[in-house]
Amino acid sequence: MQENKEVKFISIEGVIGAGKTSLAKKIVERLDGRLILEQFDTNPFLEKFYVDRKRYAFQTQMFFLINRFKQQQELVQEDLFSEYIICDYIFEKDRIFAYLNLSKDELSLYESIYPLLARTLRKPDLVVFLQSSVDRLMYNIKSRNRKVERALTKSYIEELNEAYNHFFFRYNTTPLLIVNSSEIDFVNNEEDFDVLFKQIFREDRGVIEYFKPESRKEL
Repeated sequence: MQENKEVKFISIEGVIGAGKTSLAKKIVERLDGRLILEQFDTNPFLEKFYVDRKRYAFQTQMFFLINRFKQQQELVQEDLFSEYIICDYIFEKDRIFAYLNLSKDELSLYESIYPLLARTLRKPDLVVFLQSSVDRLMYNIKSRNRKVERALTKSYIEELNEAYNHFFFRYNTTPLLIVNSSEIDFVNNEEDFDVLFKQIFREDRGVIEYFKPESRKEL
């Protein structure tokens, strides 16, 4: 299969547990590209936020905003035609969490800073949004059993899932591929991954597309 040469910088998105990082790693392995991962484990407020959202929302949000900006800023001066770059988030997703978790005053301060940072960053050639059911997300979160995520509640994942769907329903910043990933296993099933990989690099793909792979595995 010939890769789409126009797609060099890809960002994978989705709710916690959707498989963003796993998919990004598998694509990089196949293409021998550069991998950029969100550094959630360096945020000293994240675990506390999952326990007490209201108290730690602003600290958590601002840490992520600055951290993501610094990481993405490194790409501005790079020649993206020299290699594939696969990232497991988009900078714009920061606002999903901000609007979901910040108070009115905190959001006002956040919005005075965010545009100044966002306008200087490079846009991906393609965003892949892994859309999944809440039950599948909870299954994945429990299966990987990360210490920082143990306090996550189903109600928060439901809120987050709704916010992501709302965001990407209106998203038009870059080409977008929405993948219904509830019933496939692209991490452990190579056939599932092959199908998704070919869809991502399809040369005749439209600006915004929705892809629902056939289910190959019972969960």
